[in-house]
Amino acid sequence: MNIDEIYMQLALNEAWKYQGLTYPNPAVGAVVTLEGKILAIQAHQKAGTSHAEVLALLAAYEILSQNKIDFDRFDAQKGHAFLLELPIGFFSECTIYVTLEPCAHTGKTPSCALLLEKLHLKQIIIGTKDPIIGHGGGLDIVGRGILAPPTIGVLEEACQALLEPFMIWQKRAFVLFKLAQTTNGRIGGGYLSSKSSLKHVHQLREVCDTLLIGGNTVRIDRPTLDSRFTEGKSPNIIIYSRKDDFDKDIPLFHVLQREVKVSDNLDFLEHPSFVMVEGGEGMLQALNDKVDWMLIYQIPKLSTNNLTYNTTMNLEFLHIEKKDVDLMIWSRQIGH
Repeated sequence: MNIDEIYMQLALNEAWKYQGLTYPNPAVGAVVTLEGKILAIQAHQKAGTSHAEVLALLAAYEILSQNKIDFDRFDAQKGHAFLLELPIGFFSECTIYVTLEPCAHTGKTPSCALLLEKLHLKQIIIGTKDPIIGHGGGLDIVGRGILAPPTIGVLEEACQALLEPFMIWQKRAFVLFKLAQTTNGRIGGGYLSSKSSLKHVHQLREVCDTLLIGGNTVRIDRPTLDSRFTEGKSPNIIIYSRKDDFDKDIPLFHVLQREVKVSDNLDFLEHPSFVMVEGGEGMLQALNDKVDWMLIYQIPKLSTNNLTYNTTMNLEFLHIEKKDVDLMIWSRQIGH
């Protein structure tokens, strides 16, 4: 790896921490450097809040000035306004690395491309162009604010892999199958995951459009499937089953402000959305050709439990990180 690739990889690693959590926005990471020294590593965390570039520049400001900002850094309007009020040339010797072309359009947040143009950084390094038609143009805008043209395509393939869910949910449902298993591939027997992993699952439940589960999960496990570990909004549920023979007194059916449906029809997957699936072997086999990515929480434990995912699926590991003692593995089907 050359130095640009090293910094871009740091931006990618940070962005992966928020993969899915930024729905319906893409996951994006940014790094700000000064003469080879890293000033900030940040990522977009939630739709409607400050983008990665703004968070990174605010963090870099705090390092350079030795002053803390006194407003909510996730308030994009305040973040942009603050940065634009800094003395001209404040970041003129800094370089910013961004996994995705800065946004040219103004929506819930101001344009990052226009911000970068006015800040006149020394250099801008971009992982990949914005793939959405009508959203481009950021590259040309930021180029007007720097002496050398921006560099594009650093770790491009990895940056495009980070964007894949965003690209899919533009046209149909992005289907993420979540599972937790021991090191020897066993499931069941109560909670396997660490508290950190459980919290992450509940964060994903908060933002997904639908949590899809199988009928046997409801009959046998009698789950609640809420977001209590984050005290957030519980997901709407679709139970994939031919029979509606469930005990409606279990907690699953009594979580406030959510909808629970029973259906044997998967046509809803044709509509742009984020669908997370939680289930066992039967559910995975039933949805095999519908699953885009797998999110695997691998637990450092061996188990004699007989339950496992007895199925065949070829996967490509995209990103691996620790969640407390667990390994969290983002992967996608090969050939899907």
